[in-house]
Amino acid sequence: MSSLRPRPGILEIAPYVGGESAVAGTRPAVKLSSNESAIGASPKAMAAYTAGATSLFRYPDGSAEALRQAIARHHGLDAARIVCGAGSDELLTLLVRAYAGPGDEVLYSRHGFLMYPLTALSVGAVPVAAAEKNYTADIDALLASVTSRTRIVMVANPNNPTGSYLGRDEMLRLRRGLRSDILLVIDAAYAEYVSRNDYSAGVDLVAAFDNVVMTRTFSKIYALSGLRLGWCYGPPDVIDVLNRLRGPFNVSTPAQQAGIAALDDQEFLSKARAHNDRWLPWLIERYRDLGLVVLPSVANFVLVGFGTAERASRAAAALKAEAILVRAMAAYGLPEFLRITVGLDTENEAVIRVLGAFVAVDRL
Repeated sequence: MSSLRPRPGILEIAPYVGGESAVAGTRPAVKLSSNESAIGASPKAMAAYTAGATSLFRYPDGSAEALRQAIARHHGLDAARIVCGAGSDELLTLLVRAYAGPGDEVLYSRHGFLMYPLTALSVGAVPVAAAEKNYTADIDALLASVTSRTRIVMVANPNNPTGSYLGRDEMLRLRRGLRSDILLVIDAAYAEYVSRNDYSAGVDLVAAFDNVVMTRTFSKIYALSGLRLGWCYGPPDVIDVLNRLRGPFNVSTPAQQAGIAALDDQEFLSKARAHNDRWLPWLIERYRDLGLVVLPSVANFVLVGFGTAERASRAAAALKAEAILVRAMAAYGLPEFLRITVGLDTENEAVIRVLGAFVAVDRL
């Protein structure tokens, strides 16, 4: 036995397991387990990625200057207050490394993104889950859970895996209720899918306060999940800290070039949003017609309830038997639910067909 011992908290981490991607045999899988964009990446982004192959022998621009400028132009932001990373996951991890440590507390909502408690444990901090109300982050519960040891509050808005969101006023109330030495991290990975008048991705809070950071990703509506590309916008002092911590070449050249092209192809982004706007309500209505519990969602997925963990497991097995992969939710404390991504037209119809057959038999 080795005498080496990792830091406290690390062995408490259950390694993150992504959504299933393949089924046995040669049959292609319908992957609805990872909230990936149904229509794929922009052809312009794919072309830019391919073109990046000619410079693979060169180190990338460590500051991702051109990409940051493109993000700043698109969102009307200050490029100097943007940091790019290998997915927003890297940036969330760096923020926790920078502002929390052994004995500190990282606060999040009960059914928030699984990476929040995992990143807290990785630095020896204590993850604290606040109760939710109707599967939505509860501002009062979050504020009541703040202690003298709280260093970071992490809120996914919209939330994964519930699909719920908090309005602009509620997020402002949360920030105003926090001490100035607590960092509020707004994870807005699904922001591009939301069209509600009372929603804000968090830019306004970053502009108004010096302890708020907003993280974003190219993995969802921009469909660049395989490239691991994300960014964050924050106060100058926090951005300075992140630039000191991140790797010097943390975003590859092809990823930077694809990200710029994806931002420039707003016509394709509109197409992806329109697809989701069409099929999300259709799916919610069909799931409810089957007598299933469906939580309201503003993202590109829905959380579907089957009453018990055992029934949810059998439903997932019935879908998998037809090569349709969805995400089990036991790791999120929601074992009676399945999270199902909005897919292509035929994929959505197939899910409803298979679950319709499952429910018909299950009622017997």
